[in-house]
Amino acid sequence: MSFRRRVSHALGDRGLPLRLLALKHIAHALIPGYRLKYPQLDWWSNEPFNQYLDRFYERKGHNTDRRWIIHQLLRLTTNVAGDTAECGVFAGAGSYLILRANERDNLHKRTHYMFDSFEGLSQPDTADGSYWQAGDMAMAEDAVRHNLRDCSNYVAMKGWIPSRFAEVAGRRFSFVHIDVDLYEPTRDSLAFFLPRMTAGGIIVVDDYGFATCPGASQAVDDILRHGPEKMLAMPDGGGFLIKGQATADGAQLDSSTHYQK
Repeated sequence: MSFRRRVSHALGDRGLPLRLLALKHIAHALIPGYRLKYPQLDWWSNEPFNQYLDRFYERKGHNTDRRWIIHQLLRLTTNVAGDTAECGVFAGAGSYLILRANERDNLHKRTHYMFDSFEGLSQPDTADGSYWQAGDMAMAEDAVRHNLRDCSNYVAMKGWIPSRFAEVAGRRFSFVHIDVDLYEPTRDSLAFFLPRMTAGGIIVVDDYGFATCPGASQAVDDILRHGPEKMLAMPDGGGFLIKGQATADGAQLDSSTHYQK
C-alpha cells in the first residue's frame, strides 16, 4: 500500500480505531485517568439536536451528553400532570428543552417557571469547596429571554433562591431541573419541589456527582437520606430521581468475588 493510501486509510472511517488509540494516549498523557468514549453514537448526528446545541454555543462544549439526557427524560413525563421548573437558568439551554417538550404535550397545559437571580452564584459555603466564587455563571435576564424568543408560556422568577418559591407553593410539578452548583440553593430547591412532584415526575440535579460541586451532591444526599427515592447518578455527571419510585442502594461490587460461568 502506498504512503498516500495509508494516510487516506488512517484518516477515513476504517482508520478510526487507530486515531482513537492515538487520541487515547495523548489524553492520558495530558490528563491521567481521563476516559474517552466511542464517537459512533447516533445522537451525535441528530441535526435538530445539533442545531439546538449551536443555538446555545454548546456543540463543542462539555454539556452535550447531559443535554441529550434531559431531552430523553422529558419523554417519560408526557403522561404526568403538572407544571415544570428550572432552578438556575444560566443562558436558558435547559429551559429551552423543557419548553419544547411542553409545547408538544397535547394532554397538559403546562407553565414553566424559571428561578434565577440573573446575577450569578450566591456566596459559596464551606461545603462547596473552592471552585466557585460569588457572581460566577451570571447571565442577564434579557439575554435569556432572547435565547427563548420563540418559546412561550414561561415565567421568569427573578430573585435569590428560595425567595420566590412561595409563589408556586400551591402548584404540582412534572419535571424540575436544578442546576445551582452550591449546597444551600440545591438543598432549598430539592426540599421545596420534591413534595410537590406528581407521582412519576422527574427531578434532575445537574451538579450531582461532580467533584467541583461537593456541596450540591451533599445537599441531595442529605435531603434524600431517609426517603424512598434516591438520586441515580448519570455517567456524564448529574443525576435524576422519579417521584414515588423507591430506589435501592447500588449493588456492592466486590473485586474479590469470582463468578463462574
